[in-house]
Amino acid sequence: MKKITEEANGGKAETKSVLDELIQQGARQLIEQAVEAELATMLEQYSNVKSIDGRRAVVRNGYLPEREVVTAIGPVTVKVPKVRDRSGSGIRFNSTVVPPYVRKSARVSAALPWLYLRGISTGDMSEAMGIMLGGPVSGM
Repeated sequence: MKKITEEANGGKAETKSVLDELIQQGARQLIEQAVEAELATMLEQYSNVKSIDGRRAVVRNGYLPEREVVTAIGPVTVKVPKVRDRSGSGIRFNSTVVPPYVRKSARVSAALPWLYLRGISTGDMSEAMGIMLGGPVSGM
């Protein structure tokens, strides 16, 4: 296993526990389920919109390219589905769970200035990590 991860990272060893991988897989599945539920709700909302030939005008159309979103548990790869609007009225699917162009979760984005100001300049990482992880951090 170590050799495989070293080859995948260009010879650099990566230490990632099985628990971390399991948590990230679970997060990925939960995000995908939430986005799929949002999409199903939207498609149901527009189910009565038909094209001239009687077919549904708003339909699924594959996925956007996968992207990584940095969360408090680490980077999580997500797939967001696409929607095709055959009616030409400009209906688009934008997920509220994973909005377009988002690369960091709100908690990580809020913690980055704290990590810079408090953690790096004063060496006090516990307060900055507490903001990122959502609670008090011990052992730092």
